[in-house]
Amino acid sequence: KSSTISDAAHAPLDELTAAMKKSESLRVQLLAYASGTDETASQARRLSLSRALAVRSYLINQGVRSTRMDVRALGNQSENGPADRVDAVVIER
Repeated sequence: KSSTISDAAHAPLDELTAAMKKSESLRVQLLAYASGTDETASQARRLSLSRALAVRSYLINQGVRSTRMDVRALGNQSENGPADRVDAVVIER
């Protein structure tokens, strides 16, 4: 349960970076989740925030402007997919 970006996540993040560099009209929403119970909801929210910020920092270091990203820490509010993840939702303006 960490906020470190795995090696496996680098390739899709690099693809996202390439797409964003190619089209200035793209924005990305980073929706972060972390597993937890109702009792640990605030911990899960903090962990999900640090995960989202780690992905945001990675993208910034790759040359994506921070103004093109929105971060949402959703904690343990995951309905579909694994509980511990960050979803990157690409939006065209």
